Amino acid sequence: ACGGGRGRTGTALACLAVLDGVPPERAVDFVRRNYDRRAVETLWQKRYVLRFADGR
Repeated sequence: ACGGGRGRTGTALACLAVLDGVPPERAVDFVRRNYDRRAVETLWQKRYVLRFADGR
């Protein structure tokens, strides 16, 4: 269950950052710097951001 607002929320924010022009390989770091340093918690979430960028 999601309770901390980091994993899935961070993933969604990284995808929004990609839509706003942040390169996908930098989106996770961008979210960690500007939202929560522990955002996007798993390798699968990081991969999702890259796949999201490929599919837009």
